[in-house]
Amino acid sequence: MSFSSTGRVATPVLDIAYEQAGDPGGTPVVLLHGFPYDVRAYDEVAGVLAERGAFVVAPYLRGFGGTSFRDPATVRSGQQGALAQDLLDLLDGLGIEKAVVAGYDWGGRAACIAAALWPERVTGLVSVDGYNVQNLAYAGEPAPPEWESTYWYQYYFHSERGRHGLERNREELCGLLWRQWSPEWTAAAEAFPASAPSLHNPDFVDVVIHSYRHRYGLADGDPHYQDIEDRLAAEPPITVPTVVLESGADGIGGPSAAEDREYFTGAYTHRLLPGIGHNVPQESPHPFADAVTTLLP
Repeated sequence: MSFSSTGRVATPVLDIAYEQAGDPGGTPVVLLHGFPYDVRAYDEVAGVLAERGAFVVAPYLRGFGGTSFRDPATVRSGQQGALAQDLLDLLDGLGIEKAVVAGYDWGGRAACIAAALWPERVTGLVSVDGYNVQNLAYAGEPAPPEWESTYWYQYYFHSERGRHGLERNREELCGLLWRQWSPEWTAAAEAFPASAPSLHNPDFVDVVIHSYRHRYGLADGDPHYQDIEDRLAAEPPITVPTVVLESGADGIGGPSAAEDREYFTGAYTHRLLPGIGHNVPQESPHPFADAVTTLLP
């Protein structure tokens, strides 16, 4: 069993496409994918959680799949504040008062921000690689060279050459990222085609380029989300019960998730997943589902 049906919900900014599984009367769980992935990352996780009594919703993030902007004039922002607001708007649109939220990469960032800023809406958090909130004040600080070399795609997107490259070669480029970021996942190339159609959303390139330029101070944010960005500048703690999953073989460099422990002031569990790359729920679905299950009532 995987996702059983699809839906769309109108929010103030987006028409969000999503897939769902399980009994709508069960505990709500929202599963959030990252870049350049989509909800297919959660096919197996959703089935497991539905069998355990959860009501699972997996939205396509802005710029992915069938999610669309309601107004052609809206800034195609990919900034962290926009992703977090989209999650809150999704909960409102579906009439979900509280949910367990879980995610990785962009989706993990949205989940962490929601847990930090709106803890009354989040009953528990599963975050891959820790406290995924960007501190924009330190965006200009260099990381160790070994880490920097894995961020090549971000610097590529800072240029117009990179924008054109993403637009013209999106499947080749994103398929390469899948393989580089999950170096021990032998099924990456085989799994990629199922998610590739989501990368052809008409807003995909604009949202992605804005995301990777805004976080480095190279593009202005949408003023609509400035209040959220201002609150995030204080690095608010996450007080809700949290399970942090750490990729043991992530192809993107960065600090250990365990180093973020100070940001979590509620119940906290850290689990290392040896041999697992960046796309944790698709590479390691049962440990991911188990982490979510520990947060269910």
